[in-house]
Amino acid sequence: MVETKQHFESRLRFLTRKHRRMANGYTTRLRGDGLIVVKPKRRKMQFPLKGAVLLLIGFFAFKAFMLMSLGERTYADRLAELQGGTIIEQGGAWVMQPDTVTQAMATFAATKLR
Repeated sequence: MVETKQHFESRLRFLTRKHRRMANGYTTRLRGDGLIVVKPKRRKMQFPLKGAVLLLIGFFAFKAFMLMSLGERTYADRLAELQGGTIIEQGGAWVMQPDTVTQAMATFAATKLR
């Protein structure tokens, strides 16, 4: 009796796991003996490209806002101050350097907002 219950519970766990995986999609295959076998689709690891692009655009917009609000001279002074600091501050100064995208966004925003 105990063996039957253990077998039943293990089979139930297996089916519950399979059902959860099939919620993400499944494929059917016809075996040679005529039995239709349903298997869950394997989930592929996908890089969230849309999120990464939005994060990158937001970062450039932040840099452009800082450049626009502080002005080029003050922004350059603050970057020079960061370049003389620790390694982390130097890395931040390198990342926050005004590039062509940042400058274009800042000039565009300055013309539209003023």
